[in-house]
Amino acid sequence: MAKTVTAAGSSYKKNKNLAQFKRCLPLYFMALPGIIYLFINNYMPLPGLVLAFKKFNARKGIFGSDWAGLSNFKYLFTTQDAFIITRNTILYNLTFIVINTVCAIAVAIILAELTSKVKKFYQSAILLPFLISAVIISYLVFAFLSTENGFVNNSILKPFGIEGISWYTEKKYWPFILILVNTWKTVGYNCIIYLSTIVGFDRAYYEAASIDGASKWQQLRRITIPLLKPTIIMLTLLSIGRIFYSDFGLFYQVPQNSGALYSVTNTIDTYVYRGLLELGDITMSSAAGLYQSVIGFILVLSANLIVRKVDSENALF
Repeated sequence: MAKTVTAAGSSYKKNKNLAQFKRCLPLYFMALPGIIYLFINNYMPLPGLVLAFKKFNARKGIFGSDWAGLSNFKYLFTTQDAFIITRNTILYNLTFIVINTVCAIAVAIILAELTSKVKKFYQSAILLPFLISAVIISYLVFAFLSTENGFVNNSILKPFGIEGISWYTEKKYWPFILILVNTWKTVGYNCIIYLSTIVGFDRAYYEAASIDGASKWQQLRRITIPLLKPTIIMLTLLSIGRIFYSDFGLFYQVPQNSGALYSVTNTIDTYVYRGLLELGDITMSSAAGLYQSVIGFILVLSANLIVRKVDSENALF
């Protein structure tokens, strides 16, 4: 009798799982192109990580090439520029995380208060820079900062009798320029994410707060920011995971690859790219990519561990 009940329960569970699978089958087909792309782009290249530990020879192939141990990693740590590129990569990304998060939340809160028609226009306008190619952005920046024909020199500085600045040889201005350009380009994307979260909040909280006499600022502090905390933590953790990566177009295209600016624009990605162009060393590039991925993975785990200890409900895992 017990065996019969167990078999019936097992059969019911299988039928239920099969029915659930059939019901979700259209969703699986919709997700299939993304899964295929993820597999081809992210998982198929994984065996190539062995290049980081090899002395690559095109005739012998990837797996037939001689082993080089950790010698490929020495390129990143023994050069004179190792400290500069690591410092630039980390400090710029930390600054981007803080400024972009604050600006995106502020803009999202402002957009949430606008009417629907105006909101759609501003959403599109703010998101547009994120969709523009880095090459186009570099030309837009050049149109502003060109020494001879730039808008800043000719239309802003010249009327006040200030001599034009050679922007692409003066490195002291570029930390601010790069931060400004990055904020203009990326804040729209993060803003849309925060805005979609805010729109999903239960309006009953705000109505109750208004009845109790809470001002807009008090509603922001007591309702909006606390409810946004999970989204803020998630996006921050993802950004921390890529803190050893940099926006290649921002640091290579926008400064026009000017050698005079290398000390403030050179990051790990641009340094490896230049080294690959000059030396043609594929293994060094693979070693740098592996180094960045491992460090990013460790940083995500560490940041998530801290969040889990402080507020376990908002941790990613």
